[in-house]
Amino acid sequence: MSKKIIIVDYQLGNLFSVKQALINIGLNVQISLDPNDILDADAIVLPGVGAFKDAMENLNKLGLAGPIKDFVNSGKPFLGICLGLQLLFSDSEEFGSSEGLNIIPGKVKRFSNRNKSGDMVKVPQIAWNTINKVVNEKWEKSPLIDVEDGEDMYFVHSFYIEPVDSTIVLTKTSYGDILYASSILKDNIFACQFHPEKSAGEGLKIYRNWAKSNNLI
Repeated sequence: MSKKIIIVDYQLGNLFSVKQALINIGLNVQISLDPNDILDADAIVLPGVGAFKDAMENLNKLGLAGPIKDFVNSGKPFLGICLGLQLLFSDSEEFGSSEGLNIIPGKVKRFSNRNKSGDMVKVPQIAWNTINKVVNEKWEKSPLIDVEDGEDMYFVHSFYIEPVDSTIVLTKTSYGDILYASSILKDNIFACQFHPEKSAGEGLKIYRNWAKSNNLI
């Protein structure tokens, strides 16, 4: 019997491109906002593009924040993409301060509109950019195992994560004067700031590696 993968629908962001990418690699994928579906799933995906505060308001309003935390605590595979990565953290600078799911200690910070030289920096970052390997043993155990150091991935974001525990960081990426964590691995959590579903063949490879490493296909 195929494993059940749930994409969490908190009414923010394009879920269907993620769903199609996962279907393309052979997964049984459903989009749902039912807390019971989340808790019963073999794996869940939390994607999203948009405002951190709006996302947390929707997660709380829909009664999804608690089930997501319970799911992560169960040890089953969790995949976060873009805003779905940021929501894992303690809080965001957006609109002053907005509390996150607080699953991973750390902050979400906004890119500056100017670099240290005073030159303008376009925010949000909407571009292909490189992911650079952080040298630790996690890379060989992650969905990035056969992705080349310096590979290009597609990014769309104004904010970036700053984890308290630097050992969870898989890759870093530079934008303006900021070198920030662009993917993480912590226990059953793999999450990335970039969009694998928009990153051509290498992006699909990441999804496939994640599925295979968690016995989902």
